[in-house]
Amino acid sequence: MLQEIDIYKKIKEEIKADYYIQNYSNDGQRFIAWYLFNILKQDRNQTKDAITDGADDKQIDAIVIDEDKQTIFIIQGKFISGESIDAEPLREILSSWMQLRDLVKLQNVANQKLQRKLSEVAKAFEDEYEVCFELITTASLTNSAKNDLETFQKRLAEISENEDFDAIISLVDEEELGRRYELVLETDNPQINYTLNLADSKYMPVEIASTQVVIAAVPLKEAVKIQGIKDGSLFQKNVRQSLGSSNTVNKKIRQTILGDKHKDFFFFHNGITAICNRMELGENQLKLYGLSVVNGCQSLNTIQSCSETVKKIDDTYVLFRFYEIPQRDRADLISINTNSQSAVKPRDLRSNDKRVLNLKRLFEQKYTQGYFITKRGEIAPPEKDKNFIIDLSDLGKYLIAWYSQRPNISYGETKIFDKFFEILFKKKDYKPENIQGLNIWMKEIMKNWTDKNLLGLNETLLTMKAYAPFHHLYAVSMIFAIGNNKPDRVPSPNSTWESAKNNGMIEQIVTMAGRCLDTALQNASNKEMNGKIFSPQNWVKSKQSLDDINATIRPYIDTFRMISKEQYENLMKTITIGQEQFEYRLQAE
Repeated sequence: MLQEIDIYKKIKEEIKADYYIQNYSNDGQRFIAWYLFNILKQDRNQTKDAITDGADDKQIDAIVIDEDKQTIFIIQGKFISGESIDAEPLREILSSWMQLRDLVKLQNVANQKLQRKLSEVAKAFEDEYEVCFELITTASLTNSAKNDLETFQKRLAEISENEDFDAIISLVDEEELGRRYELVLETDNPQINYTLNLADSKYMPVEIASTQVVIAAVPLKEAVKIQGIKDGSLFQKNVRQSLGSSNTVNKKIRQTILGDKHKDFFFFHNGITAICNRMELGENQLKLYGLSVVNGCQSLNTIQSCSETVKKIDDTYVLFRFYEIPQRDRADLISINTNSQSAVKPRDLRSNDKRVLNLKRLFEQKYTQGYFITKRGEIAPPEKDKNFIIDLSDLGKYLIAWYSQRPNISYGETKIFDKFFEILFKKKDYKPENIQGLNIWMKEIMKNWTDKNLLGLNETLLTMKAYAPFHHLYAVSMIFAIGNNKPDRVPSPNSTWESAKNNGMIEQIVTMAGRCLDTALQNASNKEMNGKIFSPQNWVKSKQSLDDINATIRPYIDTFRMISKEQYENLMKTITIGQEQFEYRLQAE
């Protein structure tokens, strides 16, 4: 196990690589970069963009805004070789927390990188993202520091109850870093093998429907030790990940843990369902191979957010149901059916909507080699053609970018499947060809959004892979719309793809759209240089970005006329697809 190896030495060796030496000035920054790149899965451009460490960083080493989790990660790192650290880093996190509550004041005294990131934080606050403070260290906390961590966790819980500021604090110490490092070295779908200590549990093995089952009342202090809670790897087969500390159900769970009725937690809670490929029950221990929690993600994450209190409670239990389920299809059914009783994301609630199921039926009927994924965590059968696999979540983002001409809100999955779902999916005549048209256009676009940067895009754009590619897709549609003098209309995705394919212009259209996006960003940045803080991320999330993109398209088309008459004629032949191929945009404001 890697935890038995000195994780400090491992990281120290890895950050000697040229990438870290050339881009970061000291080992503290390189440690943060290592964590963002390896653990939070930021690419190199995103990593560099996220780091704010330096003079006037106000105890904030990095800020990562995770659009999928709707979470702002505020990171403080301590890269030291000693065995333990005191509460000073926690006090620094507390300081950053207090300052974040007055963004205007903090922005006035912060360094330039932090100023720009704080403007993104302000936008995320408007979208009601929660905050997760992470202390990452290669050491462990002293006992007094652990007590302080418990106090801070309780304080944040109280604040989230009484004020409109949802935040948690999480410790990623030497042991947790070692475990996460191990997972990095495994596949993208790591197997968790874990031995649960049952010495203080009350348990009973049974066999039901030829299936080995263990029912156990497990102390919370043992439950919180299970691997994979913090990074979500324990919940891979779940239909959803954590809904965050601001979720109503999770708030009640936390209130019970921190309140005077924690002994009744077992009776208040529905329990946790876990499946594994194989399990072995021994004397006071349960060995679990291929462990995954399919119902209980919310509970375990909330318990984790109160970890220091939980570790001191001896008489508070949670019900676990462990099932030995080696069959994948059966495991998927268990995951889906056990998640119907608690609050889920709007996207999950829509997975069984009759309009969504009808789209799935039509798509798979048209493309027998394809697959329409409707449920979070669902995996397409391996025999299906990956070029004809479409995910409901992705489709919603494509639809709002193309049919509503609002790529600036494509990143907001919650908005798409809640506020705008009726607008986007009331339309019953999305042809399978147009769904696939959007799918294949986006696949072609994403070939350019890699570290290779084939289009030579501004590096800032490459830090915004969660949202900027939808502007790229939008630009493709607007090339056809503006080229046909119909900027307020929406072209048929399939017709645009077929025309580009038949004229050998797919690559050129994608390149042209990317260059228009790149130029629009540069022009917008130049406009706001007069003493103002320009945030590319906030620009991308604004309607102004659409006007700026549109303004670059007509001049770009005209450049073809000056370069080559033949190229211009081929371009116009490609983008002229016929008036009947256009329709009015779907309103989504």
